[in-house]
Amino acid sequence: MRFDTGCSCCRDDFYDFEAWLMKNVNVAAHPLIQHKLTLMRDKTCSTKGFRQLLNEIGMLLCYELTRDLPVEAVKIETPMAEMMAPKLAGKKLVFAPILRAGTGFLEGMLELVPSARVAHIGLYRDPETLEAVEYYFKAPHDIADRLVILIDPMLATGNSACAAVKLLLKHGAREIRFACLLAAPEGIEKLRCMHPDVQIWTAAIDNHLDTHGYIVPGLGDAGDRMFGTK
Repeated sequence: MRFDTGCSCCRDDFYDFEAWLMKNVNVAAHPLIQHKLTLMRDKTCSTKGFRQLLNEIGMLLCYELTRDLPVEAVKIETPMAEMMAPKLAGKKLVFAPILRAGTGFLEGMLELVPSARVAHIGLYRDPETLEAVEYYFKAPHDIADRLVILIDPMLATGNSACAAVKLLLKHGAREIRFACLLAAPEGIEKLRCMHPDVQIWTAAIDNHLDTHGYIVPGLGDAGDRMFGTK
C-alpha cells in the first residue's frame, strides 16, 4: 500500500517517510477481530448485530492496546498463602469517545476496564469542507495524570481525530492513544503528521477515501449503521 496523500512533513525520502509513518500504527490482526469486522462490513448486517459486533471488537481492541500498561507488585493473601502479585499501577485510564459513533466502542472497553474514567468529545464533520466542528467537551479534571484512549470507529480524513487530540492536549492530556475500527491511508498520514506521538490501533487499513471522505471498501457510515439513521 502506498502512502502518498500529499502531506510533505518529514518527507525527505518516500520510503523512509513510509517507515516513519507506520512506526506508531498497530493493526490488530487477531482472527476474532478480523472475523467480526468481516461480519460488520456486510451490508446485510442488522443494526442490532452491528452494535453488538462493534462492542465486541472494542473490547478486543482494548485488550490489545493496553497490553503494556504498567503494573506493580502488591502483597495479598490467597486462601492458601501470602504472596506478591501484579496489579495495575498509577491512575485509572480515560476512555474518550468522539460522539456519536465512538460510543459504540465504549461499553466493551468499560466491561474490560470498569474503573476507567470517561471523557466525551462532541465533533461533527461539516459535509461541505469535511472539517471537524466542536460542539461539546467534558473530561476528568486530572486528565494530565492519566493515559487517554481516544476512540472513534473510523479514521477517514483524520480531521476529527486531529481536532479531538488538539482538544485533549489543550485540556492537559499528556499521553494519548487512538483506537479505531478502520483507517484510511489519508487519515493515518494526517494524524501522524499532526500528532506523531499518538499511537494508532486499528483493525484494518483500507484502500482509500472516496470524493465524499468515506473509506473504501469500508463499511459505510458507522454512526448511521449503529443507530439505524441516515
